[in-house]
Amino acid sequence: MSSQAAVQQSDNIAHALAGAGGGLASMALTYPLITLSTRAQVESKRAHSSVIDAIRRIIQREGAAGLYAGLESALFGISVTNFVYYYWYEWTRAGFEKAAVKAGRATKKLTTIESMIAGALAGSATVLLTNPIWVVNTRMTARKQESYEQVLPGAKPKRAPTTLGTFLSLLRDEGPTALFAGVLPALVLVINPILQYTIFEQLKNTLEKRRRVTAADVFYLGAIGKLLATSITYPYITVKSRMHVAGKDDEKVKMLDSLKRIVRDEGWSGLYKGIGPKVTQSVITAAFLFTFKDAFYDLTVKARRNLPAKIPTK
Repeated sequence: MSSQAAVQQSDNIAHALAGAGGGLASMALTYPLITLSTRAQVESKRAHSSVIDAIRRIIQREGAAGLYAGLESALFGISVTNFVYYYWYEWTRAGFEKAAVKAGRATKKLTTIESMIAGALAGSATVLLTNPIWVVNTRMTARKQESYEQVLPGAKPKRAPTTLGTFLSLLRDEGPTALFAGVLPALVLVINPILQYTIFEQLKNTLEKRRRVTAADVFYLGAIGKLLATSITYPYITVKSRMHVAGKDDEKVKMLDSLKRIVRDEGWSGLYKGIGPKVTQSVITAAFLFTFKDAFYDLTVKARRNLPAKIPTK
């Protein structure tokens, strides 16, 4: 491997580690909103209630810890997801930049189409590698509520299974294919980060032409990108969550059939259950993610530069 290739590889890993770290921090801060959104998505034909009522109900039945059901698998999932996504995105972007230099283009910055292609490749690789993690997480988040609803008054609910226990139970009861439930809508949802990062990159590039981009700018641009992307793709997020919690005895339906069934049984609003907490969580998470990622990336680069200096010479 040439020195230039080694430097690029190191930079890709720095971006991937920064993305993983940023994802962990932002997920931990906003996880209760994920719990509220996921439970709303997988419930059907249930009386609608406000977010405040949902929070009160969860705390009453499960304690404050109920708002963090599945947090362990979610933190693991977001760190792996972001590491894989940012690694492949930076690898693809580096390829486009090299091509731009060879073509004699005035700037190496990615065009809108190139940003979308880079996002599609990175997103598809991420979905295929991490879908099992999110199936386990959705089961844990949704099923904990069921364990509380199905017990007799005054009786103690069954202890919620661990992440490993849920994973092994899925393999034992439903087979390996259950780990890839909802992978098709998840692949469709690759358009979410494509829209998010494309909007973010283009807004950032536009702003950079006028002045230096600050941490506050990154925060707000990340929020705008995620707000638009999540609002557009939310129906597929609902379908994916429903498919994740479907057990082996449930009727297996295709993605489009699932969309039609939700509209038929619950109306168009059924596709947007939990959108309030989800959009709020997604926007806040994305804003913090971009901010944390830049900070973690700077720290990673500094640590990498200081590392050789700390190695004693013989």
